[in-house]
Amino acid sequence: MSKAYGKPNRVVIALGGNALGNTPEERIARVRAAAPTLLRVIEQGNEIIITHGNGPQVGMIQNAFAYAHKDDPDKIPAMDLPECGAMSQGYIGYHLQQALGVAMHKEYKRWHVATVVTQIEVDPDDPAFTHPTKPIGAFMTKEEADAEQAKHPDWTMVEDSGRGYRRVVASPQPKKIVEYESILNLLDNEFIVIACGGGGIPVVRDYNDKGAYKGVAAVIDKDMGGELLAEDCSADMLVLSPPSTTWPSTSASPTRSTSRTSPSRRPSATSPRASSARAPWSRRSAPPSSSPRSRPGPHLHHRLAREGRRGQRPASPAPASTRSR
Repeated sequence: MSKAYGKPNRVVIALGGNALGNTPEERIARVRAAAPTLLRVIEQGNEIIITHGNGPQVGMIQNAFAYAHKDDPDKIPAMDLPECGAMSQGYIGYHLQQALGVAMHKEYKRWHVATVVTQIEVDPDDPAFTHPTKPIGAFMTKEEADAEQAKHPDWTMVEDSGRGYRRVVASPQPKKIVEYESILNLLDNEFIVIACGGGGIPVVRDYNDKGAYKGVAAVIDKDMGGELLAEDCSADMLVLSPPSTTWPSTSASPTRSTSRTSPSRRPSATSPRASSARAPWSRRSAPPSSSPRSRPGPHLHHRLAREGRRGQRPASPAPASTRSR
């Protein structure tokens, strides 16, 4: 599929949650080291969307509320997973915005950065909800787990490798990015966008409230969220950072393997860590539109999954020309 001559390539860059560090100080240092590399991607003729994992960070937030609530339940409320996910998106996005701002000031760039706290619609009938597998929260004794189960009959508690009991939640497949129009509008106005952190906040339609969205306690695989983000934003490339990677500012590329996209083509790409139950994201057959209101039809990767087809990573053509913004 051809695109307009001179139109920049659109790249989704996914940062692993573990690569962001375990403390706020560690995270600030690491994203500041990574920021110059992200700017190099723009200077090579691309526009970028950044997404990131949040496993360690959302666990830290949830454990903090759980411990505080246990000590003083009258003053400190319990905080469930959707709210903890939203908090992690906000403060990781803030750290990334600050880091990119520092790097841009050093290089006299006047680009804009925005974080979109992103909801992802999932199917309430997804089979994952009947077989929750993702452990969250702190370890508990059998007595503590039984007490939590009594307070929350809809929770599922499991014993975790002899280390204690933990709550497990579902990991449903993402269906739709609720804020995709906001993301596209920001891209059309030349923003660097941070979105879909941690795979996004899972939500379902609440038809008791006129079909409005409500959060559900679940975890979306961040790579699946990244694939959906790349597809919905008509990206040319999805770059996945290994979870343990720390990016030095001098590195030429933010990932162990990338493919450079030719300015004249937008090929399909395969996520190296994509679930076998989900086909890789692919460029839609419809030509891109500058308006988010003209969103193309059903997600191609869902159709490919039904047909049982798998895409292949394209070979690496020549680099794109430098973009002047």
